[in-house]
Amino acid sequence: MRSATTKWLAQKRAFDMVLGSIALIVALPLIAASALAVRLTMGRGVSIRQERAGLDGRPITVLKLRTMTNDRDDTGRLLPDDRRLTRVGRLLRATSLDELPQLLNVVRGDMTLVGPRPLPMAYVDRYSPEQRRRLEVKPGITGWAQIN
Repeated sequence: MRSATTKWLAQKRAFDMVLGSIALIVALPLIAASALAVRLTMGRGVSIRQERAGLDGRPITVLKLRTMTNDRDDTGRLLPDDRRLTRVGRLLRATSLDELPQLLNVVRGDMTLVGPRPLPMAYVDRYSPEQRRRLEVKPGITGWAQIN
């Protein structure tokens, strides 16, 4: 017999699959329009992949639309973020449209709709025991901090 927790997790996964799939279908025109705007202003490479900490601290690849250029200074170092962020990128971030491709992460099962935002893997070793608890659940597209 399955435990209540296992049953709840299966129901949550089913909910994420159904709602995530519907949201992805509804969002496809917005994602396509946003990707076209990125392509027209920044050229090829409209999306980026970032390695983030997932469930139990395992790395996951998070999908996002690109919001910054790869402009560099004379020594080859990337310019500061505020100088590389484009007008389109600023708009995408302000409206969170750059996050919509993460619906694919939800459908794949790497993420959930609501949960702690996934942080870069480099932070995992710096977590206090209390902060490490965020790794006990799947990361989400939106979380408590974003809602409040």
